[in-house]
Amino acid sequence: MARQHLRMRLYFMGICGTAMGHAALLAREFGHEVVGADTGVYPPMSDVLREAGIKVFEGYDHGRLGAIRPDLVVVGNVISRGNDEMEWLLDTRALPYVSLPAFLSDAVLRWRRNLVIAGTHGKTTTATLATYLLGAAGVAPGWLIGGVPRDIPGGASSGQPDAPFVIEGDEYDSAFFDKRSKFIHYLPWLVTINNLEFDHADIFRDLADVQRTFAHLLKAVPRNGFVLINGDDPNIAELPFAPWTTTFRVGVGETCDLRIVNFTEDDRGARFDLVWLGHRWTTVSWGLSGLFNARNAAMAALAAGLALEPLHPNRLSLAALESYQGVRRRQEILRQDNKIMVVEDFGHHPTAIRHTLEALRQRNPGRIIFACFEPRSNTARTRTFQADLPVALASADHVFIGPIYRGEQTPEAERLDLDVICAELNQSSEQPKDGSPKARHFATNQELLEAALAASRQTDNHPCPSIS
Repeated sequence: MARQHLRMRLYFMGICGTAMGHAALLAREFGHEVVGADTGVYPPMSDVLREAGIKVFEGYDHGRLGAIRPDLVVVGNVISRGNDEMEWLLDTRALPYVSLPAFLSDAVLRWRRNLVIAGTHGKTTTATLATYLLGAAGVAPGWLIGGVPRDIPGGASSGQPDAPFVIEGDEYDSAFFDKRSKFIHYLPWLVTINNLEFDHADIFRDLADVQRTFAHLLKAVPRNGFVLINGDDPNIAELPFAPWTTTFRVGVGETCDLRIVNFTEDDRGARFDLVWLGHRWTTVSWGLSGLFNARNAAMAALAAGLALEPLHPNRLSLAALESYQGVRRRQEILRQDNKIMVVEDFGHHPTAIRHTLEALRQRNPGRIIFACFEPRSNTARTRTFQADLPVALASADHVFIGPIYRGEQTPEAERLDLDVICAELNQSSEQPKDGSPKARHFATNQELLEAALAASRQTDNHPCPSIS
């Protein structure tokens, strides 16, 4: 950190968000004095921050900010106009402030070989896998991950200054005053784009708008860097080619440079081969479900391999994947016995939901699947995915949909119509043998829980995933 900054007093607004909290931990690790504020300060992040010696204030107060007078205010993207502290900063210009991505660019990423893991789905898993594989190879990477990994110690670490730095490349905007995608700030040496679909309807107009910001990201990759793309995704194929750097394609197609072949899955796990430039790299046997996770692993393996040996990335051993446990809330098994299995997943996009349910079906043939879904993200709460959600949920045997999170904040004409989703599922899909409707929605999550428990007791053999 000596090359980067003198010790500073930093104030994080919105500190208890996952990305903000992990970034605050990084800043503390680099020797800065860190305090912050947020509303709804509660565990686990509040406990993690307190254990690291970071004081967190409940609520916002410009008087407190004026009294502390930090050297720099880091503003999270949950902060908007009307916030008491932000309005004071804008009125007085008494203190400098930046978005979180801009802070990371200057304070953390400027001198590192940054592996920016981007795409609509799978960023957390792929970033965790790349970090895990680098660590297993004997290097000490830095990382900043927007989830809770099981296989590496925490969501953030500075690592060794000469080692790669792995960071999730989110396309969401940086702050209310900086509408660029976060990943534009991240100074990529290597970029992975695992998939590309329309999402974040509160930020982007359409798919072309999403593609535009990814094209801007590619322009930031240096000549000596790399771009890894999903070679099977037609939306990525429409991105402009980046001739100034080296691009590799990853996928199942014959034109891919790194191919996933011979994928199989059963109740014991998944197995597949990786073939690099026509030569077998290795066979992977591991516990994660689905071809989409195999692609996450292939992307992470190639990214880590290139970071260590750009001319021979396939020399990286992938034996550690066999014991990889994954990320919390990504197909995490919360309970399992001889009658019931409860699985939690973070997916909100219809494609992620569909892939998760299909993987559960493949992994658990003959069992009854209860899918519980809460429309919670800014896009899932709207009618953007109105036509896609019934298709995504169709492979479940029973579908229980909770109330729309903060639904009153979305105008009724734009709000997701749960009656229509349930009607489509009940008309077009195979219905449960017990005569109950396949899909129902509920006014509260408590009512959903009670209904799901009652339905589950009527059968002796089923998994019950909760997708939220």
